[in-house]
Amino acid sequence: MKTQQWLATIAIFLTMGVILLGAYTRLTDAGLGCPDWPGCYGFFKVPQQEHHVAAALQAFPERPLEPHKAWNEMIHRYFAGSLGLLIAAMFFIALFRRHNSKILPSVLLALVVFQAALGMWTVTLNLLPLVVMGHLLGGFSLLSLLAVYWLRLHPQHRVAQPQPLSLKPLALLAIAVLVVQIALGGWTAANYAALACIELPVCEAGWLARLNISEAFDLHLGHADYEYGVMSAEARQTVHVFHRLGAALTLVVLALFLWQLWRKATDSRLRKLAVAAATLLLTQFTLGVLNVALHLPLANAVAHNFVAANLLMLLVIIYMQLRSGRSREAV
Repeated sequence: MKTQQWLATIAIFLTMGVILLGAYTRLTDAGLGCPDWPGCYGFFKVPQQEHHVAAALQAFPERPLEPHKAWNEMIHRYFAGSLGLLIAAMFFIALFRRHNSKILPSVLLALVVFQAALGMWTVTLNLLPLVVMGHLLGGFSLLSLLAVYWLRLHPQHRVAQPQPLSLKPLALLAIAVLVVQIALGGWTAANYAALACIELPVCEAGWLARLNISEAFDLHLGHADYEYGVMSAEARQTVHVFHRLGAALTLVVLALFLWQLWRKATDSRLRKLAVAAATLLLTQFTLGVLNVALHLPLANAVAHNFVAANLLMLLVIIYMQLRSGRSREAV
């Protein structure tokens, strides 16, 4: 049990690192820093020697080597590969221990394998937005499920006191709203729409007349290359506007849920989780505003991605804690 607890803890922090590196790779336009997979220009590290660089140029003449982008991409792959091996080890340990549940480790292994496939398709399909968004959601889901597994391995941290029945559906609603908002954020980033609107609170004057919903949410399949986007300016503005409106809705829904949780929870751990999640929620909203006001500074944009992942993880933990406690009718 101790080994599994340590591996789960390490896996959570390693996943956070992979999420940070993934955001940094995407935001530095390094998603195609290596045009092949899993190597880089046919090598298992970025080509550096002169004859290796020449071979890379000959193999991929349409995409000359940019070492800083290639290293961003490969470092992300090294960390992601290490995470995959760690989760595989967690699965096999659970598989051969008689009294351990195999379901969650199996789901984690399947998800990390699918994430690897999405990473490959991100490159081979030249940043197809649907795949890029899916890769983002998969990473966030992996972090949340690892947190659930960690909680199961640490029963002393589970809530046992009865909790109001009304809190569980509210928690599910908050998670659903946040997942949709994260997907909108991923769609915004994958279609290079983060700077499509640079005025507050919604967009530049006349934005309502420029909405193009059909193009904004079309999958745009069949293009040879999606780097720097294939949407029109109007469609990108539409995506951006929906993400901003979603941010306002998410702020309201999550704030109401966390307020109810803080008021009604009978366990101090849940109230502490409510405060922590509220802090992340306000931080995330502030980072989103700063992304617009400061025109997407790199550190701020990476933090926006990272805080969203942790906010989702906290909401999932809260829901699992509500499930572990015996429900009671609200007084």
